[in-house]
Amino acid sequence: MGQALQTASSPLIKGLLRERFGDIDVAPHVARSWLRCVEEYGLEVDGPRPMPVLDNASLVERQQRFGELLNVARAEMENLYEQIAGSGYAVILCDAEAAILGAITDPTLKREFRKAGLRAGAIWSERYEGTNGMGTCVAERSPVTVYRQEHFRHFHADLSCSGAPVLDTQGNVLAVLDASTVNAADTRLIQRHTMALVAMSANLISRYHFLLECREKWVLRFHSRPEFVGLLHEALLAVDDKGIVRAVNESALAQLGVPRDQLVGQALDKVFPFDFQTLEERAYADATTLWPVRDVAYGRRFFAMVRPPGMGGAASRRTERGSARHYVGDDAHIQHCMNCARQLFGRRVPLLLQGATGTGKEAFAKALHQASAWADKPFVAVNCAAIPETLIESELFGYTRGAFTDASRDGHLGKIRQSSGGTLFLDEIGDMPLHMQTRLLRVLEEHEVMPLGGERAIPVDLHIISATHQDLQKMVQAGEFREDLYYRLNGITLQLPLLRERTDKEALVEAILDDECQGHVRPRLSDDALGLIVGYAWPGNIRQLRNALRTAAALCSDGIIKACNLPHEIVGGHGAEPRLDAVVETQTPLRTAERAALLRELESSHWNISRTASTLGVSRNTLYRKLHKHGIALPD
Repeated sequence: MGQALQTASSPLIKGLLRERFGDIDVAPHVARSWLRCVEEYGLEVDGPRPMPVLDNASLVERQQRFGELLNVARAEMENLYEQIAGSGYAVILCDAEAAILGAITDPTLKREFRKAGLRAGAIWSERYEGTNGMGTCVAERSPVTVYRQEHFRHFHADLSCSGAPVLDTQGNVLAVLDASTVNAADTRLIQRHTMALVAMSANLISRYHFLLECREKWVLRFHSRPEFVGLLHEALLAVDDKGIVRAVNESALAQLGVPRDQLVGQALDKVFPFDFQTLEERAYADATTLWPVRDVAYGRRFFAMVRPPGMGGAASRRTERGSARHYVGDDAHIQHCMNCARQLFGRRVPLLLQGATGTGKEAFAKALHQASAWADKPFVAVNCAAIPETLIESELFGYTRGAFTDASRDGHLGKIRQSSGGTLFLDEIGDMPLHMQTRLLRVLEEHEVMPLGGERAIPVDLHIISATHQDLQKMVQAGEFREDLYYRLNGITLQLPLLRERTDKEALVEAILDDECQGHVRPRLSDDALGLIVGYAWPGNIRQLRNALRTAAALCSDGIIKACNLPHEIVGGHGAEPRLDAVVETQTPLRTAERAALLRELESSHWNISRTASTLGVSRNTLYRKLHKHGIALPD
């Protein structure tokens, strides 16, 4: 047991570890956690399980503490889930006390996850649940994997968990992002890959939080390799107007090799050989150009750029979420949709965008907004599927001061009022609860909104674009969506194509790379990498493509993205674009039967991918792979 036994000096812990693992070495963080479980918390491996769960009001209050960061975290959770979908995982966000704030779970395993206690409001701190991915990550303040029997409590032995901390500007744990599975086929190798993805997503959330919290400060962004400035692993150093360092991120500590307490509170010229005036001049004269600098302590060379104050929120998210350029594309189908949309939207006709997850519905909506006569007004996006039902009413309609316990002292405008005069984009409108649909319909008909706790309605000037991947007409027939709201939102329906159907893939790849690397050294694609990208079927559409390019840009060396920098499913050829003019000739009876079954289910579900996947009990990604395997093309 080596290092683990040295960590666990207690004879009792040594005995427990030997009993569970024999001579297999256990990671030090596991041994330390077991020691805490016994000596600090008095837990027993087979003891009772109290598992406290927050009541709804307490859960909502904790969610609201995160403010805008909660929406960022949800978006990153969706991206992470897209990458590991079909593998039997739940992607979970918890706070610094290991209370689960939200989760995205494999729909085929919801019952198993709930039985394991992985649900909103459950507290997974080590004190209650023993060694686990969330609680142990909080305690260790670093990424951890807890694999099956490494859980202290016997009843968690079927779980495999990987948790990574989201850190605040002072290096404290703000939240934990976790991916857990009850899949018996999960292996340590799979867990290592999952851990890398979870850590990357947690770092992105931490980085966005840093830029948001320091939006009123000067932020020096630097790295020893110029191509990394502006990407995930860049170092960040926030400076106030007096030239004093007020915050640094973990990457800055690693790059500079200096502890936090020797940086925070120091004058800038004690860290780099230039004063605040030089920083200010660089920010305003040449903010997008990298310049070489050397640190005072060791004289090592870095490449840097400066972000001036007032550029938090959306501006700082451009490299993470790609929100700066609203590239729509040169594909003929896309251009036809855009031409129709521009004519109608300019006349205030509400638009409904239909398309699979990740096809770029929000980017399309943003491009429409930028082309409108009210482009200088706000574009406000609401993901109806991402906001918990307990929060959607206050998020949309706002609230007055004192409307409910823990309400903000100044009240909250709400997304509808924020968008007044501009564009309101309602993404995943099919997931809006029915009682909220009634309130929204009233707003659309009367052009006024009544905030929670308010006594009078407030006029609003609305331009609406809604979007969904679901069949709203079928939902109307099933009583799951209001018919009157459907016709109110559906001035015209525009169907956005799947990425594999588009004819402008190469141009789209170039536009995404430009977007991800704005103002920084942009890597180029090797011919073999580009060939693999263009030939792949992209079941996750543009979102999956952006994730793959972002990761490849961070991993590549010498400024060239090679095939080895791409995800294994692309390099391995799985999901390569099938020939749609002919099904593979070597059809076995089993393949023929499977293809026929797929076609039957697709027809009965009116070619709705989500509904078909649910009926078959598989993930959307798995269904896409089967369609590609059998050469089944989806209709336009």
